Amino acid sequence: MAIEAFRPPLRGTRHMAVAGHYLASLAAYEILEAGGSAADAGVAAIMTLAVVQSDLVNVAGVAPTMILDPKADEIVTIDGLGVWPAAADVDYFRRECDGLIPPGVRRSIVPGAPSAWIAALQRYGRMSFADVARAAIGHARDGFVMYPNMAELVTKNRAAYAGWPSSAAIYLPNGEPPAVGQVFRQTDLAATLQYMADQEAAAGGGRAAGLQAAHDAFYCGDIARMIADFQQAEDGWLAFDDLAAFRARFEPPVSAPYGDRTVYACGPWCQGPALLQTLNLLPPAEMARLADRPADWAHRIVEALKLAFADREAHYGDPRFVDVPLDRLLSETYAAEQRRRIDPARAAGAPDPEPAALALPRDTSYACVIDSDGMVFSATPSDTSHDTPVTPGTGLAVSSRGNQSWTAPDHPSVLAPGKRPRLTPNPAIAVGPDGWRLPFGTPGGDVQIQAMVQCFLNVVIRADNVQAAVERPRFATYSFPDSFDPHLSREGLLKLERRIADDVGRELAARGHGVDWFDDWDRLAGSVCMIEADAAAGTLTGGADPRRTGYAAGR
Repeated sequence: MAIEAFRPPLRGTRHMAVAGHYLASLAAYEILEAGGSAADAGVAAIMTLAVVQSDLVNVAGVAPTMILDPKADEIVTIDGLGVWPAAADVDYFRRECDGLIPPGVRRSIVPGAPSAWIAALQRYGRMSFADVARAAIGHARDGFVMYPNMAELVTKNRAAYAGWPSSAAIYLPNGEPPAVGQVFRQTDLAATLQYMADQEAAAGGGRAAGLQAAHDAFYCGDIARMIADFQQAEDGWLAFDDLAAFRARFEPPVSAPYGDRTVYACGPWCQGPALLQTLNLLPPAEMARLADRPADWAHRIVEALKLAFADREAHYGDPRFVDVPLDRLLSETYAAEQRRRIDPARAAGAPDPEPAALALPRDTSYACVIDSDGMVFSATPSDTSHDTPVTPGTGLAVSSRGNQSWTAPDHPSVLAPGKRPRLTPNPAIAVGPDGWRLPFGTPGGDVQIQAMVQCFLNVVIRADNVQAAVERPRFATYSFPDSFDPHLSREGLLKLERRIADDVGRELAARGHGVDWFDDWDRLAGSVCMIEADAAAGTLTGGADPRRTGYAAGR
């Protein structure tokens, strides 16, 4: 019998966790086995990712999160995204940096992740901060075995790490990047997380008071003082008052139907609505007809993505500052208008004869969990450690997501004090009849939406199990301004993984796409994680992309 996928889909009946690193999946599984909720387990996973993938995810980074609570019959989002400091000045970048937002502390925003963790635990958890932080603290204190993906990226960014002594001390031990197989430790980071746990234990007054004490330890206590003092010493804008005033925000999700299912995403402070806009342009009946015609399938998806990304560029931004016309953008009337703009025989936009250098994603990670009560957790934590200095004594590279803002005055995501950048990380949850559930997400910058659309359609249209869905070869368009400063575009560029047949590439090129090729199983094509809950059958199936270090754990 033919195998279903390169890896076997992991199936269970009780609970399931899938994360961008196997140690994070194991951390979540241990919490589930100990009686924790999906929120407890999910927070344990993304905290662990901030240790074992600290090249891509940071404790002082971002953590946009979605939670489906079947008991309350609700789906909520937690932004987990900080804001520009009160002292931020867009004119500085225009005047001193030619409109760019260069690496360093002046692209720092308030860290959002710790507040999001604790908000999730407060409303949906059962366990203490110390309980869910145990794995992350242990891996930071005692170390974990360095693996190829992280070793490669640290080596690639060696010069950047070397530019800041506090960063070099961690990521270039003995002056060299850590080698695969070495034990990699982050003792200052362990101490930071342990301090939050210790403050929780000292608070007294029960679980709620302890969680608030852990939050205050980061945002109002010694950690905040260390961050603020270093930022000010480095001529940054982030101040203690910015940290003390911050709270992660609960917001309703945005949603759109897809056949008899509904897909939920975070709001236009991230690119989440572009996922829904793209799916609105890919009706189920039409995609079913194209499922066995790979060139037509890819062309249709790419052309839909171009239209959705054009709207992202024109409209998306922090809705507290920008009037984003989501009702119109997600309406069927608008989708019908947009579908008529897609030419099945010709790509929109001619390839640029002198394209800009391809901007590689700064990257992120992902984790999802479903527990035995049917609670669903979906989160896309992020923030790299090479483009901003580590705060000495803390192990924290404070969120550099300011590089996802713009300095152009008429852009909806132009930076302003108190405003959130337009984030690329965007978790999703799909729901369907009879208790069907599908949390999904991926790293990959602007490729995130693209990989998520393809894997979702593989499940819903092609009827793949989730492991097979994430393993199918993928493609990505770059015909839009990149979300990261300097926001370059590669008009017409379409990259295909090598497992896609050459004749498909030739047919797409004949339609006007500027075809180029990823490597086989290329990490730049995303690394999607999914869990499919089939309530009617009483089963959970986890899918983890082998392009990186993701794994599933469940029973």
